[in-house]
Amino acid sequence: MSGIRPFTIRASDEALADLVGRIKATRWPEPECVDDWSQGIPLAYTQEVAAYWADQYDWRDSEERLNRFDQFMTTIDDVDIHFIHQRSPHEDAMPLLITHGWPGSVVEFHKVIEPLTNPTAFGGKAEDAFHVVAPSLPGYGFSGKPAKNGWGVEKIAEVWAELMDRLGYSRFGAQGGDWGATVTTQLGRNGGGCVAIHLNMPLGRPPKGVTDNPSEADAAALKALGYYQEWDSGYSKQQSTRPQTLGYGLVDSPVGQMAWIFEKFWGWTDCDGHPENALGRDEMLDNVMLYWLNACGASSARLYWESFGAFSRTEKVEVPTGVAAFPKEILPSPRSWCEPGYNITHWTDMPKGGHFAAFEQPELFVDDVRLFFAAHR
Repeated sequence: MSGIRPFTIRASDEALADLVGRIKATRWPEPECVDDWSQGIPLAYTQEVAAYWADQYDWRDSEERLNRFDQFMTTIDDVDIHFIHQRSPHEDAMPLLITHGWPGSVVEFHKVIEPLTNPTAFGGKAEDAFHVVAPSLPGYGFSGKPAKNGWGVEKIAEVWAELMDRLGYSRFGAQGGDWGATVTTQLGRNGGGCVAIHLNMPLGRPPKGVTDNPSEADAAALKALGYYQEWDSGYSKQQSTRPQTLGYGLVDSPVGQMAWIFEKFWGWTDCDGHPENALGRDEMLDNVMLYWLNACGASSARLYWESFGAFSRTEKVEVPTGVAAFPKEILPSPRSWCEPGYNITHWTDMPKGGHFAAFEQPELFVDDVRLFFAAHR
């Protein structure tokens, strides 16, 4: 395929040695003044993870596991786009474009790509199969970093459509959460080759007057929204206003980058108070490594500066839309909040799980994606 180059993840020995040296040279703050996470990720746990990262974590093993997927690069509008393109062994598989968000990466999908592409090996049927395309957002992971403004959600949706065209997919489905949900929503608005979308963080908004007589679902969503705005949204304010300033610390300090992301794994997963109840330490570090190795602290945050207003756009998505609503989503939106913005034809209230759906609850995620797209192949 023209303009598409094979890619293999391979960090240099020098980069890994530099990482270990920087971890061991960390200048630590004093401990928090509370016995919980309310002031941020606790010092003792941060030091424990940092020591493990430096002395026991094996990136070469992680590289091998990630390189089991077929990966490529292509250049679109002067920016290199890294993507996994895992074709199904089943001929009639449906192309499916999956997009991650912040602070995620393509690592989020490492447990769902194989069940989606080869369902007969994972309890499914051949007619459930997908050809999976999972790109790294511009400025994230191994993708290039835009050198000029304009790479917001609308631009990325256009680039994703171009990517699918280059791969020969004139008709495809799309899935996403977090920034992936905004990009997928825009793909749905644009229509074209995107025939249906599936979201695990739909972009809903409270209807007028909802606070006067809220339903149980309304009340729970309003409470979560209030908590997010008061206690959990500082990162987004910084990233949407001064991403460059933030980047100096994140790009220079591996522990700073790890803490910035691990706190969100604590706050945004269905983890009962500890992130390792939801995700393995190694896979969380795998995700952090895609930020660290590629010095993405500023470039990933810049998407907030470019596109934070995209969450509040109101143009309706007319293509069929499926939603998997996980109970610990950071911004839960009841169906009634979402229906004005989407042509919702499928809605599943999940029994467990949080913001990182494919990462936390891969089986629930895969089952719902299969079920929704069965009607749109």
